[in-house]
Amino acid sequence: MKVLITGGAGYIGSHCNRYFAEKGVETVVLDDLSSGHREAVTDGCFVEGDFGDRGLLDKVLGAEKFDGIIHFAAFIDVAESVAEPAKYYENNVVKMKTLLDAAVAHGVKHFVFSSTAAVFGEPEYVPIDEAHPKKPINAYGATKLIGEQMLADYGRAYGLRSCSFRYFNAAGDSSDGCIGEAHNPEHHLIPLVLRASLANRAMKVFGTDYDTRDGSCIRDYVHVEDLAEAHYLGLKYIMENDGNHAFNLGSSEGFSVLEILHEAERVTGEPVPHDIADRRPGDPAVLIASNKKAKDVLGWEPKRSEVQTILRDAWNWEQNKKY
Repeated sequence: MKVLITGGAGYIGSHCNRYFAEKGVETVVLDDLSSGHREAVTDGCFVEGDFGDRGLLDKVLGAEKFDGIIHFAAFIDVAESVAEPAKYYENNVVKMKTLLDAAVAHGVKHFVFSSTAAVFGEPEYVPIDEAHPKKPINAYGATKLIGEQMLADYGRAYGLRSCSFRYFNAAGDSSDGCIGEAHNPEHHLIPLVLRASLANRAMKVFGTDYDTRDGSCIRDYVHVEDLAEAHYLGLKYIMENDGNHAFNLGSSEGFSVLEILHEAERVTGEPVPHDIADRRPGDPAVLIASNKKAKDVLGWEPKRSEVQTILRDAWNWEQNKKY
């Protein structure tokens, strides 16, 4: 089996590339390194370039037969998407259409899409299942929902089978410390917590007046290695089953911001300096996934998504970062 992984030098894409290679899948990683890292591509063939470059896609996809495309490449900063929506529609929608057109032209029949829980917008109930209303409140979520809709249309018209994964909070790093999270700037809570501890520099906790057990926001954290396995299972599923499918990926457990801070202090043995700040606009009090469909249909079972395991792997990475 051979797959093209766009954005495979990024955080989740690099872990997916490594997992696929461990399963004996031949991989080609396409990444422009605008936010990814060449050092994160530990397996397969690497091609530096833009996934929206039709000429490059024709060259790569035309060179040999690909069984599927795993599509991670995207802009993902929620705040930036509100300030610069044009940038997000160009990259996440227009370029994705170019990729889909190239896939159809070269006979690629299977497409796994990195979507997001942001397609749901403000939660109307938790845990959030796949049937939850989809009302994105920012351009990032809107562009990902359009991506899912394009896949459904391309499936009906051209027979492209697809699987979309809506992540909740991806977290953790490789269990052996070889690859990990290295965003610049970093917005994810767990690396910010651990870096505050390492640097003895206060981080901000945005809001402690929510209607939650300790007043801070509650989120669902899922280990990046569990996400990688889900993409492999998703590809296998659509190779055996027709149609276009979507799954929510999370641990189905919620931890508050303050609980993460306290757990981090237990794992590291170090205090996490922090200041309390006002709420950020648009931050829901609670976001928790229902992962029942992924478990029932794909046989997926999160194995490393206990928050203590996530924090241990992330702490190991933050102390010994390779890039």
